Amino acid sequence: MQLTADNKLKKLIVVGDRVLIRLKKPNEKTGSGLYLPPGVQEKEKVQQGYIIKAGPGYPIPMPVEDHEPWMENDEKVKYVPLQAKEGDLAIFLLSGAHEVIYEGEKYYIVSQGAILMLEREQDL
Repeated sequence: MQLTADNKLKKLIVVGDRVLIRLKKPNEKTGSGLYLPPGVQEKEKVQQGYIIKAGPGYPIPMPVEDHEPWMENDEKVKYVPLQAKEGDLAIFLLSGAHEVIYEGEKYYIVSQGAILMLEREQDL
């Protein structure tokens, strides 16, 4: 089973500290056997799903300096990378998630701050 983006998702670009998550189906097993009981999911509004795409991270502000003619004009934005990676199983708060439908499938856009825990398979 492929957890990372397939061809139809290559056009999507996730911005900032957000990730795109596909909910885990109830019958999908994880390698370590991580399981959220249905009562927890309903009562706490917590969900779990696989990270399909991840944004670049938190932007670092560029230092403001007087511009000199010899300086490069092409300033590239730098980012602090996210802890979450594509393929990770994320446990996240639904209150911090935004539901989207893309190509007929439901996904959630979640900021890293709404992610409670990650499970990462070593062989991914």
